[in-house]
Amino acid sequence: MKFLSGKSTVGHLKTGIRISLILLLGSTGVQAADVHVAVAANFTKPMETIAAGFEKASGNKVIASFGSSGKLLEQIKNGAPFEVFLSADQKRPQAVEAADLAVPDSRFTYAIGSLVLWSAQEGVVDDKGEVLKSGQFQHIAIANPETAPYGKAALETMSGLGVLEALQPKIVQGDSIAQTHAFVSSGNAELGFVALSQVINDGEISEGSSWVVPLDMYEPIRQDAVLLKTGENNAAAKALLAYLQSDAARAVIAAFGYAVSVPGTLAETTSLNAE
Repeated sequence: MKFLSGKSTVGHLKTGIRISLILLLGSTGVQAADVHVAVAANFTKPMETIAAGFEKASGNKVIASFGSSGKLLEQIKNGAPFEVFLSADQKRPQAVEAADLAVPDSRFTYAIGSLVLWSAQEGVVDDKGEVLKSGQFQHIAIANPETAPYGKAALETMSGLGVLEALQPKIVQGDSIAQTHAFVSSGNAELGFVALSQVINDGEISEGSSWVVPLDMYEPIRQDAVLLKTGENNAAAKALLAYLQSDAARAVIAAFGYAVSVPGTLAETTSLNAE
């Protein structure tokens, strides 16, 4: 963890104090409260761990629904009773703000995602992604680029490598990054672009074969969280967003291969993809 200045350190300490106070307030009510959260599918594993830690720390309960960011946005616009939105991009939370469905000044980046080309089989994907140029496979899976930021990043990567046109007939699309991962893990597609968080265990990719795509090959996947107006008066919703910025939650996020921002600074830490 890095701090750029003494002023930033003070800001970080203030953030820590604020988080502690919010968690305390969220856990001292007459009874525990529920918080309904819409969560991007790529963040499923870390969210499950973070939710467990939050519930233990606060006494509140997280009720999470996972899916593509685009579809979750449509559900929010159509009146779904979510109180917090954890998107896989910045675009959808900004759209929530534009629709006057978010609490002003509540949006922040909670994670920066990493894309990986992965196969459940050993020896299919090389560590430089040259398999994309060879085309020696029948199907390659990506998430729908219209609704899933990781799908958009996959297209950007293939376009940058000059292989998109040749691979178009082999592309199969999942509705979400979760379905895309299922296509690859089941063998229905020999390889595919998925979120690093979906295949990382104990800080490394332990199964199959993979290429972690360099971060400069696609637009940064900055994943934003926002408090929805439906949760404005729910202390548990505010407490969850505060917990998401705590050291405990950031450690979980980094362990799943995301870059994480340190509140009050421009510093970031990351795990596997540090190029």
